[in-house]
Amino acid sequence: MGTDVEAPRATGRPRDPRIEQAALAAVRDLLAEGGYAAVTGAAVAARAGTTKAALYRRWPALPHLVHEAVFPGELALGTNLRAGLDEVVARLVGGTRDALCTPAAAAALPGLLAEAGTYPDLHASMIRRFSGVLAAMDERLGEAIDAGEAHPDARADDLVQLVVGTVIAGVLLTPGALDDAWVDRLTASVLRGLRPDR
Repeated sequence: MGTDVEAPRATGRPRDPRIEQAALAAVRDLLAEGGYAAVTGAAVAARAGTTKAALYRRWPALPHLVHEAVFPGELALGTNLRAGLDEVVARLVGGTRDALCTPAAAAALPGLLAEAGTYPDLHASMIRRFSGVLAAMDERLGEAIDAGEAHPDARADDLVQLVVGTVIAGVLLTPGALDDAWVDRLTASVLRGLRPDR
Protein backbone atom coordinates (compact mmCIF):
# COMPACT_ATOMS: atom_id res chain seq x y z
CA MET A 1 0.00 0.00 0.00
CA GLY A 2 2.98 2.28 0.46
CA THR A 3 3.72 4.04 -2.85
CA ASP A 4 0.17 4.79 -3.90
CA VAL A 5 -1.21 5.98 -0.64
CA GLU A 6 -1.09 9.70 -0.34
CA ALA A 7 -2.19 12.66 -2.41
CA PRO A 8 -3.44 16.15 -1.57
CA ARG A 9 -7.10 17.04 -1.33
CA ALA A 10 -8.36 19.34 -4.04
CA THR A 11 -11.36 21.62 -4.40
CA GLY A 12 -13.78 21.31 -7.28
CA ARG A 13 -17.34 20.40 -8.11
CA PRO A 14 -19.55 18.85 -5.39
CA ARG A 15 -18.73 15.29 -4.50
CA ASP A 16 -20.84 12.52 -5.93
CA PRO A 17 -21.92 10.26 -3.05
CA ARG A 18 -22.19 7.35 -5.47
CA ILE A 19 -18.42 7.44 -5.95
CA GLU A 20 -17.87 7.28 -2.20
CA GLN A 21 -20.22 4.34 -1.77
CA ALA A 22 -18.69 2.52 -4.73
CA ALA A 23 -15.19 3.06 -3.32
CA LEU A 24 -16.17 1.79 0.13
CA ALA A 25 -17.78 -1.30 -1.41
CA ALA A 26 -14.71 -1.86 -3.60
CA VAL A 27 -12.45 -1.81 -0.56
CA ARG A 28 -14.57 -4.39 1.23
CA ASP A 29 -14.59 -6.63 -1.84
CA LEU A 30 -10.83 -6.35 -2.30
CA LEU A 31 -10.20 -7.11 1.36
CA ALA A 32 -12.35 -10.23 1.10
CA GLU A 33 -10.62 -11.35 -2.08
CA GLY A 34 -6.98 -10.60 -1.37
CA GLY A 35 -6.50 -9.06 2.06
CA TYR A 36 -5.02 -5.69 2.93
CA ALA A 37 -2.27 -5.88 0.32
CA ALA A 38 -4.88 -6.09 -2.45
CA VAL A 39 -6.27 -2.66 -1.58
CA THR A 40 -4.34 -0.21 -3.75
CA GLY A 41 -5.48 3.12 -5.11
CA ALA A 42 -5.48 1.74 -8.65
CA ALA A 43 -7.45 -1.37 -7.69
CA VAL A 44 -10.08 0.56 -5.73
CA ALA A 45 -10.49 3.14 -8.49
CA ALA A 46 -10.87 0.47 -11.16
CA ARG A 47 -13.37 -1.52 -9.10
CA ALA A 48 -15.36 1.61 -8.21
CA GLY A 49 -15.36 2.97 -11.75
CA THR A 50 -13.57 6.17 -10.81
CA THR A 51 -10.04 7.60 -10.64
CA LYS A 52 -7.36 7.70 -7.99
CA ALA A 53 -7.61 11.50 -8.01
CA ALA A 54 -11.30 11.23 -7.10
CA LEU A 55 -10.43 8.97 -4.18
CA TYR A 56 -7.76 11.30 -2.88
CA ARG A 57 -10.16 14.23 -2.98
CA ARG A 58 -12.28 12.33 -0.46
CA TRP A 59 -9.71 10.61 1.79
CA PRO A 60 -6.28 11.94 2.82
CA ALA A 61 -4.64 8.54 2.40
CA LEU A 62 -5.63 5.01 1.48
CA PRO A 63 -5.69 3.67 5.07
CA HIS A 64 -8.34 6.27 5.92
CA LEU A 65 -10.51 4.87 3.12
CA VAL A 66 -9.98 1.33 4.39
CA HIS A 67 -10.87 2.39 7.92
CA GLU A 68 -14.11 4.04 6.84
CA ALA A 69 -15.06 1.06 4.69
CA VAL A 70 -14.51 -1.44 7.49
CA PHE A 71 -15.67 0.63 10.49
CA PRO A 72 -18.32 3.06 9.20
CA GLY A 73 -19.58 4.06 12.64
CA GLU A 74 -19.04 3.77 16.37
CA LEU A 75 -19.03 0.40 18.04
CA ALA A 76 -22.54 -0.14 19.39
CA LEU A 77 -22.90 -1.53 22.87
CA GLY A 78 -26.12 -3.19 21.79
CA THR A 79 -27.74 -3.62 25.17
CA ASN A 80 -29.89 -1.89 27.74
CA LEU A 81 -27.57 -0.16 30.19
CA ARG A 82 -30.17 -0.68 32.87
CA ALA A 83 -29.57 -4.41 32.57
CA GLY A 84 -27.44 -6.27 35.07
CA LEU A 85 -23.68 -5.82 34.93
CA ASP A 86 -23.20 -9.40 33.73
CA GLU A 87 -25.36 -8.77 30.67
CA VAL A 88 -23.79 -5.41 29.90
CA VAL A 89 -20.28 -6.88 29.99
CA ALA A 90 -21.37 -9.89 27.93
CA ARG A 91 -22.77 -7.59 25.27
CA LEU A 92 -19.62 -5.47 25.32
CA VAL A 93 -17.49 -8.56 24.71
CA GLY A 94 -19.82 -10.06 22.11
CA GLY A 95 -20.38 -6.77 20.30
CA THR A 96 -16.66 -6.07 20.11
CA ARG A 97 -16.02 -9.59 18.79
CA ASP A 98 -18.75 -9.17 16.17
CA ALA A 99 -17.45 -5.76 15.02
CA LEU A 100 -13.82 -6.82 14.71
CA CYS A 101 -14.36 -10.31 13.30
CA THR A 102 -16.22 -9.51 10.11
CA PRO A 103 -14.21 -10.77 7.12
CA ALA A 104 -13.36 -7.22 6.08
CA ALA A 105 -12.35 -6.13 9.58
CA ALA A 106 -10.21 -9.21 10.18
CA ALA A 107 -8.43 -8.64 6.85
CA ALA A 108 -7.91 -4.92 7.47
CA LEU A 109 -6.91 -4.88 11.14
CA PRO A 110 -3.22 -5.88 10.81
CA GLY A 111 -2.62 -3.26 8.14
CA LEU A 112 -4.58 -0.52 9.92
CA LEU A 113 -2.72 -1.14 13.17
CA ALA A 114 0.57 -0.86 11.32
CA GLU A 115 -0.50 2.34 9.55
CA ALA A 116 -1.80 4.01 12.73
CA GLY A 117 1.73 4.99 13.75
CA THR A 118 2.26 6.78 10.44
CA TYR A 119 -1.07 8.62 10.47
CA PRO A 120 -1.93 10.10 13.89
CA ASP A 121 -5.32 11.24 12.61
CA LEU A 122 -6.11 7.67 11.59
CA HIS A 123 -5.22 6.50 15.08
CA ALA A 124 -7.52 9.16 16.54
CA SER A 125 -10.34 8.04 14.23
CA MET A 126 -9.90 4.44 15.34
CA ILE A 127 -10.09 5.47 19.01
CA ARG A 128 -13.24 7.53 18.35
CA ARG A 129 -15.03 4.37 17.24
CA PHE A 130 -15.14 3.38 20.91
CA SER A 131 -15.98 6.76 22.47
CA GLY A 132 -19.70 6.10 22.81
CA VAL A 133 -19.14 2.70 24.40
CA LEU A 134 -16.58 4.19 26.76
CA ALA A 135 -18.96 6.92 27.92
CA ALA A 136 -21.80 4.44 28.40
CA MET A 137 -19.61 1.99 30.30
CA ASP A 138 -18.24 4.77 32.50
CA GLU A 139 -21.75 5.63 33.61
CA ARG A 140 -22.83 2.01 34.09
CA LEU A 141 -19.67 1.02 35.93
CA GLY A 142 -20.05 3.98 38.27
CA GLU A 143 -23.51 2.76 39.16
CA ALA A 144 -22.18 -0.76 39.72
CA ILE A 145 -19.49 0.57 42.06
CA ASP A 146 -22.06 2.59 44.01
CA ALA A 147 -24.23 -0.53 44.32
CA GLY A 148 -21.33 -2.67 45.53
CA GLU A 149 -21.39 -4.81 42.38
CA ALA A 150 -17.96 -3.73 41.12
CA HIS A 151 -14.60 -3.05 42.73
CA PRO A 152 -14.12 0.64 43.68
CA ASP A 153 -10.96 0.77 41.55
CA ALA A 154 -12.71 -0.48 38.39
CA ARG A 155 -12.39 1.91 35.45
CA ALA A 156 -14.35 1.93 32.22
CA ASP A 157 -11.33 2.82 30.08
CA ASP A 158 -9.40 -0.15 31.49
CA LEU A 159 -12.39 -2.41 30.86
CA VAL A 160 -12.91 -1.32 27.27
CA GLN A 161 -9.19 -1.50 26.46
CA LEU A 162 -8.97 -4.97 27.99
CA VAL A 163 -11.87 -6.24 25.90
CA VAL A 164 -10.82 -4.53 22.65
CA GLY A 165 -7.19 -5.56 23.07
CA THR A 166 -8.09 -9.17 23.81
CA VAL A 167 -10.40 -9.37 20.81
CA ILE A 168 -7.75 -7.84 18.52
CA ALA A 169 -5.19 -10.34 19.81
CA GLY A 170 -7.66 -13.13 19.10
CA VAL A 171 -8.31 -11.85 15.57
CA LEU A 172 -4.57 -11.76 14.87
CA LEU A 173 -3.55 -14.99 16.59
CA THR A 174 -6.53 -17.38 16.61
CA PRO A 175 -9.21 -15.93 14.31
CA GLY A 176 -11.14 -19.16 14.02
CA ALA A 177 -11.45 -19.63 17.77
CA LEU A 178 -13.51 -16.56 18.69
CA ASP A 179 -16.80 -18.42 18.94
CA ASP A 180 -19.61 -17.94 21.48
CA ALA A 181 -17.86 -20.20 24.00
CA TRP A 182 -14.80 -17.93 23.76
CA VAL A 183 -17.04 -14.89 24.35
CA ASP A 184 -18.48 -16.61 27.44
CA ARG A 185 -15.03 -17.40 28.80
CA LEU A 186 -13.73 -13.88 28.29
CA THR A 187 -16.88 -12.42 29.81
CA ALA A 188 -16.48 -14.60 32.89
CA SER A 189 -12.84 -13.60 33.26
CA VAL A 190 -13.64 -9.90 32.93
CA LEU A 191 -16.44 -10.14 35.44
CA ARG A 192 -14.20 -11.90 37.96
CA GLY A 193 -11.80 -8.99 37.68
CA LEU A 194 -14.57 -6.44 38.16
CA ARG A 195 -16.10 -7.98 41.27
CA PRO A 196 -15.44 -6.29 44.62
CA ASP A 197 -13.15 -8.00 47.08
CA ARG A 198 -15.02 -10.25 49.50
